[in-house]
Amino acid sequence: MTTFFSYLIWNTNPEIFSLGSFALRWYGLLFALGFLISQQVLYYIFRKEGKPEKDVDTLTIYMVIATILGARLGHVIFYQPELFLKDPISIFLPFEFSPFRFTGLQGLASHGGALGILLALWLYSRKRKPGQNYLQVLDRIVIVVAITGALIRLGNFFNSEIIGLPSNNPASVVFINRVTEAIKEKKNSPVLSVKVERNKDLPEGANGRVPIYIYVIFKPGVTQADAKLYLEQDIQYYLNYYSEYVDNQGTVLKYSADAVAEGNYIARISTFGIARHPAQLYESVSCVILFLILFLIWNRKKEKTPTGLIFGLFMIILWGLRFGYEFLKEDQVAFEKNLSLNMGQILSIPLFIAGIIILIWSLRNNKSTT
Repeated sequence: MTTFFSYLIWNTNPEIFSLGSFALRWYGLLFALGFLISQQVLYYIFRKEGKPEKDVDTLTIYMVIATILGARLGHVIFYQPELFLKDPISIFLPFEFSPFRFTGLQGLASHGGALGILLALWLYSRKRKPGQNYLQVLDRIVIVVAITGALIRLGNFFNSEIIGLPSNNPASVVFINRVTEAIKEKKNSPVLSVKVERNKDLPEGANGRVPIYIYVIFKPGVTQADAKLYLEQDIQYYLNYYSEYVDNQGTVLKYSADAVAEGNYIARISTFGIARHPAQLYESVSCVILFLILFLIWNRKKEKTPTGLIFGLFMIILWGLRFGYEFLKEDQVAFEKNLSLNMGQILSIPLFIAGIIILIWSLRNNKSTT
């Protein structure tokens, strides 16, 4: 039996607006918003601890540069090392040439961002001595890193990337927006708009297969022959190409098409979406909770908080959760299928262990001091 609230269809455009080859995406907006909110929280922390607020501006610059460069290099080193030889320019090139369009930096690894931040803050603390203990700086920074991470993962959700495994869990999501955008955005596309609805006439299948209708509304003046050709060639191709989002279960497109009063042809395609764990949202919500926990710990004693306590807890909780969430995600690159643990889990282990060591050191150091 089909349950109405058994899955969510995610068909939101990842672009807020576009001007020519430039497009403002939700991911970019949320990424920037994360740093803006983090900066305001840091102002509050520094103000309460009697530290110069101007240092927050310097820290923000260090953080932005370290996060972007570290995350990008981390992705290439851990997941696409072949780019260093095949296409090194593309590593830090935020656009494509043919046709020219702004793409942003495609492929960012959180583990690389973490290592970049650790290095940048070490350089910052050395430059700002005395009074800028490295671990104390990390204790404050990881509080805001958690909230920034929450917004970045929300941006991943808008982009339909870092998707989870197929699931019949009631909280599963059908990521269909990449399919519908491909249908609409092809050059000289005859399509006016695309809508997606549940198909309540068929039961849900195993392994996250859920019946859906894709409604394709063609532009005025498109003939029935042209609409039929686009359906059976281009749309058929997209449904097969985006197989991680749609399971068309065969090569023949199942559709019906009719002309409406305005002269537009409307086609109703019957296919199966793939409902998946919204792993991005799991991590985003976890990061919000982690931010609240760390902020409350700091707020109790502020500058008297044991050095390393917050940073150690952050490393244990964040990377421990990341290790667990990876069991619910699709592999990012093909070579991970041959690994017992995927790359995200392998990279999380040493960071998790480092957190344990720092937390033990912090508790012992605080005990001996008191």
